[in-house]
Amino acid sequence: MIIKSFEINKVKFSKFKSILLYGLNKGFKEEVIKTNISLDFSGEIIRYEESEVLENNDAIIESFINGSLFAELKMMIVSRCSNKILSFIEEFLERDISNVQIVINSENLDKKSKLRALFEKDKKLACIPFYEDNNQSLNIFAIKFIKEKNIKISQETINLIVERARGDRSNLNNELRKLEALTLTRNKITQEDIFNLTNLAEDYGIFELVDNYLAKNKMKVSKILNENNFVNDDCILILRTLLNRSKRLLKLKNIQKEKGNIDEVISSYKPSIFWKEKDLVKQQIKNWSEKEIKKKIYEISNLEILTKKNTSSINLVSDLISNY
Repeated sequence: MIIKSFEINKVKFSKFKSILLYGLNKGFKEEVIKTNISLDFSGEIIRYEESEVLENNDAIIESFINGSLFAELKMMIVSRCSNKILSFIEEFLERDISNVQIVINSENLDKKSKLRALFEKDKKLACIPFYEDNNQSLNIFAIKFIKEKNIKISQETINLIVERARGDRSNLNNELRKLEALTLTRNKITQEDIFNLTNLAEDYGIFELVDNYLAKNKMKVSKILNENNFVNDDCILILRTLLNRSKRLLKLKNIQKEKGNIDEVISSYKPSIFWKEKDLVKQQIKNWSEKEIKKKIYEISNLEILTKKNTSSINLVSDLISNY
């Protein structure tokens, strides 16, 4: 049974044998598990990784059967799931084990997924897709929280908090909790409070600087440089990170010669590219030729040697980052 995100607060989740939460919005999924699914559960909550379940399939099923004889309520939350968990769920349903509910937390599942199809079609099962947040959905989330807590804050300041959350609901929720604590001593929250309170600007850091440089996002690079006080000691780490990312980009360009399709190139790369990086990596592949990357790798390697001898190395690195 498919449940839309706007229906979540109206659903009684205790009636389902198992619940599948899939998609890339990790923060939203964690929020629903905490506030809608497990909050009022009166039994024992046990947590597993998918790998642990697959390794101990028979033992877990046996423990459920034995536990049901004593009417012990259990909720099993399984994280980092994929289609591999399907056989375990099918056996669980086939055994018709009572007093146990299983919550499956998975990343994105395509339309051909057998796991997704099972949960969508069976009325005893719940299936909830979680799509990535944008600034609009995060703004709505922030406004709702602020109204509930009766926090006095301008829309402009709310926009600032949302922007600094960088599309991550977990980040936003953490910063809103800090705001709530701050209201114990303040009547009104200002933008200056936000800059002092949130530490998200620091999270841009070196990886964001490098990734956006390689994506040729000049405005974002300038903003990151302005929001961070990089010093000479940071230079080697910046250059090493830039060198590693550039070498990865060169490998991706080589894979592109064989596969052609950028999405296929990224999905086939090992170690896997984190989902939040994928859009930036696509830009990087499109914006650089193989010849340009090789030239950049040579330039970075020479600059690394130079920075070790120069007391004003941050200026040299800034010049590199500010120009292509």
